Amino acid sequence: MAQFEDLSMNAGTQTEEDCYLGQFIPLQYHHHMLMDQYRMGSFKAAIDATVFPGAKVLDLGGGTGVMSWFAAAKASKVWYVEFNPDLVREARRLLKLNQGGEKVELVHADAFEYLPPEPVDVVICEMLHSAMVCEKQIDIIKSFKERYLQRFGGSLPRFIPEAVIMAVQPVQQNYQFMGFHAPIMQFQLPTVIHTDTTEFAPPQVYSTVDFMQTVSEEFSWKGVFALEQVGQVNALRFITKNILSLSTEDNSVIDWHNHYLMLPLAEPIHAKAGALLQVSFSYRAGGSLTHLQNSISVILE
Repeated sequence: MAQFEDLSMNAGTQTEEDCYLGQFIPLQYHHHMLMDQYRMGSFKAAIDATVFPGAKVLDLGGGTGVMSWFAAAKASKVWYVEFNPDLVREARRLLKLNQGGEKVELVHADAFEYLPPEPVDVVICEMLHSAMVCEKQIDIIKSFKERYLQRFGGSLPRFIPEAVIMAVQPVQQNYQFMGFHAPIMQFQLPTVIHTDTTEFAPPQVYSTVDFMQTVSEEFSWKGVFALEQVGQVNALRFITKNILSLSTEDNSVIDWHNHYLMLPLAEPIHAKAGALLQVSFSYRAGGSLTHLQNSISVILE
């Protein structure tokens, strides 16, 4: 999921509401995701590659049920778990319309608490937002692993996605809208060329998340970019690449990028080619976009 946030949250404040940030995205937004061929194609390919005949699959945050349905093509059993009652009703309606939907058991429950009645082979969890803010992917997977191992022991199932790579890049963004100057937060499609965006340096990776390993919810980074041209650095572009499926047998990778997150700087920086730009920020996974934006520091060395 790419572009939703409860803007009533205060930066840096953890509240009960924050714990469920992103869990009640409007139904129409989930319908829109069904029309995203890039997202749908990537996840279907990853599920087809990972779920083997007879597998048992858990889908945490199942939404409209489409990921569960993809898995049901091969799996012997799929547990769909969703906290939003509107989505559970919609998934029930849609799965009834599709052959194989009867193999999916709908569970109205909190993904922070639910465990399947028996061990599973694959866990699908698509609570993914740009820069891993707003939604609770990391917290959900961490909680699941602890409770799963405590109940079943043995080894963990495979996760879809398996990992996330996050990078940041200084850019100049055109903020003119029919003559109206408005430096605003934006989301960019990752599959098109953005002529209104000027890149000053290649992206730098600031975090790699492997869901099979112990993962920190805190991201803190400081780095230096050597600028490659003259211009005005007025935004940072956050790039989030999700490794949905990784095969060591043939070294194949199925990935999917969230929308690029474009955050305007508080003050633009006039820069020359060869200048060094120091960038730093810190935020918590699943926290607010405002918190990330307020933590950004950009200094010309």
